[in-house]
Amino acid sequence: PPDRRLKIMARLLISLIAGALFGAGLIVSQMVNPARVLGFLDFAGTWDPTLAFVLSGALAVSIPGFWLTRRLRTPVLENKSHLPPPGRLDGRLILGAVLFGIGWGLVGFCPGPALAALGTGEAKAFGFLAAMATGMWLFGRIAQR
Repeated sequence: PPDRRLKIMARLLISLIAGALFGAGLIVSQMVNPARVLGFLDFAGTWDPTLAFVLSGALAVSIPGFWLTRRLRTPVLENKSHLPPPGRLDGRLILGAVLFGIGWGLVGFCPGPALAALGTGEAKAFGFLAAMATGMWLFGRIAQR
């Protein structure tokens, strides 16, 4: 049906634009540079507050977005909402957050900036993404058991 195809195309176009805007924002704010992130986490040394401004800007956009999303009866380009249920805090989520934080603190990358850094030719991003893919594969193997 043409209406379904149009909805799919609109969703893909909006996803492409949002992803490109997110990646461009990461590059412009220099969050693809692991030294910036590690400088933010270095409270005892030469602290770099840049990431605090980036995070504040992200919150300024996401908080109203989540507020609006929760008030819509149905999403604009989707059949149902994919938001997590409120109050769902379990061991897997906590362990994942801890592992994410450790990895972020060790190398200064998280998945979004690492993918954007590929476009800048950042060699460390390739190693990070290989390690991340390996970790995801290992988790999949362990979770099957």
